[in-house]
Amino acid sequence: MEYYEKIKGMLFGIAIGDALGVPVEFESRKYLAENPVNDMIGFGTYHKPPGSFSDDSSLTFTLVESLINGYDLEDIAQNMVKWFDEAFWTAYGNVFDVGTTTRNSIYNIKNGVNPTLSGETKEYSNGNGSLMRIAPLVFILMFKPKDERFQIIKEVSAITHGHIRSVIACFYFLEFIRYLLLDDLEKHEIYHILQEEVPLFLKKHFKENDEDLSANLYQISYFDRLLKENIYELEENSINSGGHVIDTIEASIWCLLTTVNYSDAVLKAVNLGGDTDTTSAVT
Repeated sequence: MEYYEKIKGMLFGIAIGDALGVPVEFESRKYLAENPVNDMIGFGTYHKPPGSFSDDSSLTFTLVESLINGYDLEDIAQNMVKWFDEAFWTAYGNVFDVGTTTRNSIYNIKNGVNPTLSGETKEYSNGNGSLMRIAPLVFILMFKPKDERFQIIKEVSAITHGHIRSVIACFYFLEFIRYLLLDDLEKHEIYHILQEEVPLFLKKHFKENDEDLSANLYQISYFDRLLKENIYELEENSINSGGHVIDTIEASIWCLLTTVNYSDAVLKAVNLGGDTDTTSAVT
């Protein structure tokens, strides 16, 4: 597949997954088991027409808009402000479904805080708001050294979500996508490769950069179901689909690894309930 087609495929994939989930966001798994989403529907939670995408896609598109001109963290941050203030890259000129951590960080940027410091770093600020928008960053990271990839991912996540748990989730996510784009490897192979590579890299990185090793190693433990187990062997009732970044990365990888095509994967994600649009967009 041509590189351009892969970029386009990613962006449509995110937007369609997002739009599938928007009408049933916050619905329970029980409700969706009785009323499953099988196709694009509308209205529901936000009373939007079928095909309406939310902040997940809009912030992804604002990132792409910036990356077209090269990597500039300040420009990425200002595009997020433009989305919030001017409905830039929204479906209908209307901003909705904005996470609290993202909202607070954008207020910080508007008040002159540098984007390296604008994001919240508290443990309770580990929603999925940076994970949901970061996928296209992989296209500028593809051939950079792993340390540089991690540093750039950390910077872009930390515009809104600066806690190391959110950064690790974004790093894992983009490393997975990178392998999918670069190598002729089956997705389960990539999953097991990352079980070896990600912990080794993180431990080495934290040690070499004199970061709080014990605290950061503890944060890696939040990813044990991905890094030490076969998450695809778990039953649905063991998979959470709320707004926490761990829930979203686990659920999306589970949906990917337990289905055989795009449609089945994103619909499975939506029908988990909870944060339906983001789980499906990340999937």
